[in-house]
Amino acid sequence: MESQQENSALDPSVGSEKEEAINAPTSFGGIVRRLGPGLIVAGSIVGSGELIATTKTGAQAGIALLWLIIVGCLIKVFVQIELGRYSISRGETTLQALNHVPGPRLGVMRNPNQQAPNWILWFWLIMSLCTIGQLGGIVGGVGQALALTLPIKGDYRQAIQYPSEKEFVHYLEIEEELNSEESSLAAMSPEERERFLRGHAKMQQRIEALQEAGQMILQKIRNQESLVDEQGTSLLEPQTWDDKIWAGLIAVMTAFLLFYGRYNLIEHLSTILVVSFTFITIGNVFSLQTSEIWSISGEEIMKGLSFGVPEATGGMNPLITALAAFGIIGVGATELIAYPYWCLEKGYARFTGPHSEDEGWVFRAKGWMRVMKIDAFASMCIYTFATLAFYLMGVAVLHKEGLDPDGMRMVSTLAEAYVPVFGTYAKWLFLAGAIAVLYSTFLVANAANARIFSDGLRFFGIYDERKPGALQKWIRGMSFILPLLCLAVFLTGANPVRLVLIAGTMQAIMLPMLGIAAIYLRYTRIDQRLTPGRLWDLMLFLSCLGLLLAGGFGVYKQLFA
Repeated sequence: MESQQENSALDPSVGSEKEEAINAPTSFGGIVRRLGPGLIVAGSIVGSGELIATTKTGAQAGIALLWLIIVGCLIKVFVQIELGRYSISRGETTLQALNHVPGPRLGVMRNPNQQAPNWILWFWLIMSLCTIGQLGGIVGGVGQALALTLPIKGDYRQAIQYPSEKEFVHYLEIEEELNSEESSLAAMSPEERERFLRGHAKMQQRIEALQEAGQMILQKIRNQESLVDEQGTSLLEPQTWDDKIWAGLIAVMTAFLLFYGRYNLIEHLSTILVVSFTFITIGNVFSLQTSEIWSISGEEIMKGLSFGVPEATGGMNPLITALAAFGIIGVGATELIAYPYWCLEKGYARFTGPHSEDEGWVFRAKGWMRVMKIDAFASMCIYTFATLAFYLMGVAVLHKEGLDPDGMRMVSTLAEAYVPVFGTYAKWLFLAGAIAVLYSTFLVANAANARIFSDGLRFFGIYDERKPGALQKWIRGMSFILPLLCLAVFLTGANPVRLVLIAGTMQAIMLPMLGIAAIYLRYTRIDQRLTPGRLWDLMLFLSCLGLLLAGGFGVYKQLFA
């Protein structure tokens, strides 16, 4: 069953009496023992943002967007800390805080003392529904990894032996370029031309391994025929069951673990596996640097830091992918919203005590805010290094070989990034790590979403929060329902990568809203005795400006470009 601390996580009034207020630790050891919320967030974000979206961005854009990946990790921490500051000082959840922001409101409330949800909460609701799709993509990735590792029928493993239609088409396009007297390959830089030719040679090997079947598919594409067999079954995107069976088992298991609250052991184990897999990936990147073929030169690194923007090629728009990744990498919008909930559950607000004019309260509040800042910056360092490792790995291997992780071949393509260093063991090493990081994200994100969803529904009049136990009943119900909803989304056949990127785009749009809210709370509702200095305010404004530019440009590119 859930602990008393978990039960009171969304109710700051529980256990926040004056006598429980304690001063924050000042020694190194004492502070380390009180860290946690940021580490939980760091452990939960590696799956969708770093492993999938960041690696895919590196595969599409090459080194050119290295600067955007770094900025995406560093820029959000100031908004994260400001939201945490407010929750500690007022003992309110993130959604309570966001609902203070002025603007249009819509809704009929059961509690006359409560305001109807404002415009930010309405967009949060839309974004959260997209997040279910994102987690559907993640549980699909777990299913793919398990289907490769422990096949049941073997149909999924057999299906991905065939390249995707996009890969076949790209192969034929390069064939035409090579046979053309005025080939555009001649205008490319030597490095770019080598990348295309290496990817072409590897694809030729895969097609030749398919023998007559590969040649038949090529001929059908040349003749613009449907890629189906005599029975009407798709040749390249057949219905498979292994990945769906495994995804179903994982979702059902997670639903029961979260419902009964017995997920701490799994969460801790997954966190250890995530950290181990991240270090393996960092080691992989350093090992790639010792290879003449796969290394990234200092000149390329400087190019990646020069704020350049790559051109769209081969039907791919790497900038769109990068902006979608920007919404997820580091702390995304969902993690920014979740962070104060974990701070409340850790006890930072409870240990500070109820807001008062007493100077002792100010001393405690500043102490716990200092602990919270260290927690947030420590987690930022962890996920920044992890993000850079995944991005550089995508650049060093996938981009140079012209590979793009997508659709039902997402996991198998990502595994190729480990082959140059780990050889035949790469697949098993990667699959074990992929299962760990993706499932850790799926588990922790659903645990957080159950709390945030349940907290949010009261603002929409779904239930009356004044009824005893109403909130906890909704948390348990959501804990069971959300993993199954994610599974249902995956079973529709939607592309896992596309689900993750759509959610990333919605989060990118949500980011400037959170920035606006952070500034509003900073200047209108934070106790003046706790306000930060001018340098911090400058960084907060720059952070919000960056979130606004990224979100606005992402919307423009998606809708008008």
